[in-house]
Amino acid sequence: MDRRRFLKSSAATAALGFAGVNAPAILNSAKAQSRAETLLIVSESGPNNLDIHGIGTNVPGYEASWNCYDRLISHEMKAGPSGQPYYDRDKFKPELAEDMNAGDMSVTFKLRKDATFHDGTPVTAKDVKWSLDRAVSVGGFPTFQMKAGSLEKTEQFVVVDDNTVRVDFLRKDKLTIPDLAVIVPCVVNSELVKKNATPNDPWGLEYTKQNTAGSGAYKVAKWTPGTEVIFERNEAWKGGALPKVKRVIWRMVPAAGNRRALLERGDADISYDLPNKDFAELKDSGKLSIISTPYSNGIQYIGMNVTKPPFDNPKVRQAVAYAIPYQKIMDAVLFGLGQPMFGASASSATQVAWPQPHKFNTDIAKAKQLLAEAGYPNGFETTLSFDLGFAGVNEPLCVLVQESLQQIGIKTTINKIPGANWRTELNKKELPLYTNVFSGWLDYPEYFFFWCYDGQNSVFNTMSYKNAEMDKFIAGARGAAASGNKATYDQDVKGFVDLAFNDVPRIPLFQPYVNVAMQKNVTGYQYWFHRRLDYRALVKA
Repeated sequence: MDRRRFLKSSAATAALGFAGVNAPAILNSAKAQSRAETLLIVSESGPNNLDIHGIGTNVPGYEASWNCYDRLISHEMKAGPSGQPYYDRDKFKPELAEDMNAGDMSVTFKLRKDATFHDGTPVTAKDVKWSLDRAVSVGGFPTFQMKAGSLEKTEQFVVVDDNTVRVDFLRKDKLTIPDLAVIVPCVVNSELVKKNATPNDPWGLEYTKQNTAGSGAYKVAKWTPGTEVIFERNEAWKGGALPKVKRVIWRMVPAAGNRRALLERGDADISYDLPNKDFAELKDSGKLSIISTPYSNGIQYIGMNVTKPPFDNPKVRQAVAYAIPYQKIMDAVLFGLGQPMFGASASSATQVAWPQPHKFNTDIAKAKQLLAEAGYPNGFETTLSFDLGFAGVNEPLCVLVQESLQQIGIKTTINKIPGANWRTELNKKELPLYTNVFSGWLDYPEYFFFWCYDGQNSVFNTMSYKNAEMDKFIAGARGAAASGNKATYDQDVKGFVDLAFNDVPRIPLFQPYVNVAMQKNVTGYQYWFHRRLDYRALVKA
């Protein structure tokens, strides 16, 4: 790869005089300015951890980390499906790095010399190395995320000088540089965190769980878990143009009806996890700006633990796949705000793409037949679990699945797991039957399958599925992508998709949409791979 020079950006400020303006006018102007600089977000659930490296950090925690920490590089924007700004998978821009020089087996970054952490400490190459060392060492999701881009060993991260850091490649992997732009390889104030570390917690995870230690555009001024997070703008941020919004108040409002009422009254500025019925009605009313974007590389699915009866039997899993009330879910839960991932034509060929629909459709008679062949003519009892933090979709979906499985003799007890505990419970890999969403941050089929179907202890292979042929297809596709061998790549992608649909350890239901409702005077929304809000681009008139 040729040397790529990032251009520095600059911003100008202007001062306004108020000579001759009376006091009430000044006060009204100040109030208007204060309203324009404060954004109120309401959502069903909030973060359980402010640190992406933390154990069991939930999806809302990603939002806190994204806005409070910088990475070496980020993505440029392009026009999305509905014309809104959408991250460009293949183009990068500077954040803490002002220059990136990629060679055959390494990439070197020159850091901004003016970047500081929230406490005023300069950001150095030492901090970058310590942070990347931390990411590959803490275990769990962060370490596996780094591994997804062949970032696995602390020796790969080399301090060249105070302002220069080099990342050495273990192997040629087209996912390595993109993986440096996701949330996990964030840069942490190493000296601050080390002061708050202990022998039992050498990476200071307990401290960063409740305190931000970054250089990002925002810092957490106050966090009341389960109630509210208040972010204040970092006035010294150097990673881009200073955000227009000075303060973000993120309030947890569990009842969807209350969130909708706050929006319709104009008391809240943004919400993004209302029930789809509300989004459909709000879109029709025209009073708010509604943006709906398909998840990049993402699906909602039904997962089954394939290591324990009865779901260790492929015919049981296929029976469940035929019993799912797919269209009812699309109509009664999503109200059309989703892309079906079922009912492909039996004669259609597998595509070199992901997501793509499987050939299962609702067929209760076929489901009963398969269940009888598997040795369960009278069905069985099990639990069906979901993340209560996203109950707006998950709960009605599970009720419909429960009703449909009852028709073939499978009696399910619905298990509602609090959002703060969901990731931890899911990663135990003990739930027999559950629904979940997975969206691969790097938008490539082999990346999704590496996370979800690889048998080598993949974090999100929550079905505990192992198939040597599947692992071979995934590794083959990754190798072919790195070498540019399109024929082999296409063959391996089709191979792992076909195998996933035949063994069916998880059943794709639909590709969800990220639905965001905003007041008309709020602009600048950008779609990102992590599906969370980027406060830096938002503007409130």
